[in-house]
Amino acid sequence: MEPRHGRQLPTLAEETALWQAGYLRVAGLDEAGRGAWAGPVVAAAVTLPPDAAVASRLAGVADSKQLSAAQRERLFDMIGREAVSWAAGVVPATQIDAQGIAAATRAAMQAALASLAPAPDFLLIDYVRLAGLATPQRSLPKGDSKVLSIAAASIVAKVTRDRLMGELDQLFPGYGFRQHKGYGTAGHQASLRQLGPCAAHRMSFQPVRGVQMSLLAPQARHER
Repeated sequence: MEPRHGRQLPTLAEETALWQAGYLRVAGLDEAGRGAWAGPVVAAAVTLPPDAAVASRLAGVADSKQLSAAQRERLFDMIGREAVSWAAGVVPATQIDAQGIAAATRAAMQAALASLAPAPDFLLIDYVRLAGLATPQRSLPKGDSKVLSIAAASIVAKVTRDRLMGELDQLFPGYGFRQHKGYGTAGHQASLRQLGPCAAHRMSFQPVRGVQMSLLAPQARHER
């Protein structure tokens, strides 16, 4: 399929080949929030029906980063109606700090898979490879822009995470989590300098750690 307005559109080519090989429950996986300074990392798994016509029914599904918030919300509902099953896994900032973002991302994907019913018989994953799984898998660079089930997972993960960031905005007002979703915008940097980090922040991430250290430095000098 040719890109529309310069945008590559995902296809069912990977899924179709697997369906023809006998894998009828193919799940696409992707994450959202890996690079944010605050909030969880969220992964989603989406199993589409083994039906070529689902591509037309999911017209508009693409890499979540290429879509507006309104488009993602509309497509989220569409994916929920069309998918055989879908699930999301959430790993909070504290676990990201304890494990590191790469391990936390894999943990979120494992959590999504654990909630997926029926269990998939093949996995198509954006970039990441999950060790120790009996289920066969394929890691695909830029899979969210090429593979329809991964693109669907990217939308589910993004919408789920954005809603969680809205909840964190209510719990920790003043940081603007609803607007920037925890990413390192100028407004987020300004609120960090003014308020200091909160419990939703990833303290192991350098920008947050730098602000925390600068806030602690005057106290340390005073104690000496």
